[in-house]
Amino acid sequence: MKTILWATLTANGNYAQSGPANPPKKEALDDFFTHVKATGNFIVGRRTFEGMRGNGGPGPFADIDIVVVSKSSTEIPGVKVAGSPEEALNYLEEKGHQTALISGGADIHNSFLGQNLVDEVIFNVAPVMEGKGLNLLIDKDNYCYKDVQLLDCKPLGSGVVQLRYRIDRAVS
Repeated sequence: MKTILWATLTANGNYAQSGPANPPKKEALDDFFTHVKATGNFIVGRRTFEGMRGNGGPGPFADIDIVVVSKSSTEIPGVKVAGSPEEALNYLEEKGHQTALISGGADIHNSFLGQNLVDEVIFNVAPVMEGKGLNLLIDKDNYCYKDVQLLDCKPLGSGVVQLRYRIDRAVS
């Protein structure tokens, strides 16, 4: 199964931390919805999912397979809760998906990257600088990528630039 990690970063490389004072850029959200529609799924962490779900209704994700990766076994109506990245990918593969979109949370991103489970990354770089923020941290002793190849670079509008890379997975 092909895996695509999707994230919005600030111009200084931190994860863009959205909130009332700093809402996500419309162009980045539109791009996310485009990728979700194309894959028919997304994988997210519990905290990010709870922030996304707002009023609890399905909203634009009514026909989308959503997998929340969480160590908690608490069920969430309408979504699959998986205990690990591998379980999330296995679930989507069993559902017939050929591509998985890994969408939210620094912990989830680092978990998939640290386990060498990412084929492609899409970084939307927002035109803001953030002093505090979360970062991609790959700290596994036996982990490295052989190469990262730029596949595409395009402006999305309002100063948001999208970088898309292919990752050649390291041979274990």
